Amino acid sequence: MSERTENEIKARVVLQQCLHAQLQVKPPDGENQAEWVEINRGMVIYICFFKGAAEDLIPKMVNTLLNMKLCETEAGKLTSVLQLPGSVLIVPQATLGGKPKGKGMQYHGNIGKDEGLKLYESFVSHCQSELSACTNSDPHTELKHGTYGNRQVLTLDTNGPYTHLMEF
Repeated sequence: MSERTENEIKARVVLQQCLHAQLQVKPPDGENQAEWVEINRGMVIYICFFKGAAEDLIPKMVNTLLNMKLCETEAGKLTSVLQLPGSVLIVPQATLGGKPKGKGMQYHGNIGKDEGLKLYESFVSHCQSELSACTNSDPHTELKHGTYGNRQVLTLDTNGPYTHLMEF
């Protein structure tokens, strides 16, 4: 299997299994006070879109990410976040698109802010639909997300560094 070239990659995602995660969410208008959203057992999805990403990529990404067997049950068996059932925290992470240049980083390959916001909102919406439709859903299963284009503070408790990088 050959690796995709940089121009073929339309999104980069990092998945982190978690026992508990909190994200300080700042409102887009900047006038209101920041608030904390949190999830318990499940996964954190960090997401970055690149130039050329389009809406038709979203359903494939959501299906892959939510059905991938990357979460541990109490017995230590790997299962999907949908089958766990677990919660999901989505964090927009533009820095995943960074490339080193000299002693700094450049983000020229990232999608524009307006286009990225639309794709991010669609991604969140598709994830919410999949979690809501899950037959294993329970009252503790939630989807929370950060705000696109704002700096955020994250705290994370995990039962091991169990992190995966995926490109679409």
